[in-house]
Amino acid sequence: MRIAVSSTGYEAAEPAEERLGRCNYFLVFDEAENLLEVLKNDAALSAAEGAGIKSVQTLINHKVDVVLTGRVGPKAMSAIQAGGLAVYTGVFGTVAQSLKSYLKGEMQPLASPNSASHSGMGSQARVRR
Repeated sequence: MRIAVSSTGYEAAEPAEERLGRCNYFLVFDEAENLLEVLKNDAALSAAEGAGIKSVQTLINHKVDVVLTGRVGPKAMSAIQAGGLAVYTGVFGTVAQSLKSYLKGEMQPLASPNSASHSGMGSQARVRR
């Protein structure tokens, strides 16, 4: 099983990132906590919109089974479900701490979005009329 954690940096000691679509990196681990791959989230970070979908596509392309994050918007959630990924929320502290929490069964699976569209953009969010 390949487990991705949304992260601010490229090491397990870096802080986990709450935002799925706008995280800087995904760190991919196996169940033995071995770091397999570091994925820079470039396509999503430069996207004006659809960052969550682009992030999920990156995870699918790299054969990720589970993603650990904080917030997931409606479009990203649809992509996660279509791609057959499992998503768990409740990342905290470092990437390593979040991974350990998941492996101990302490994180909650997410079945529906827990964030509004464009919420990861901060002041750049647009109101659609």
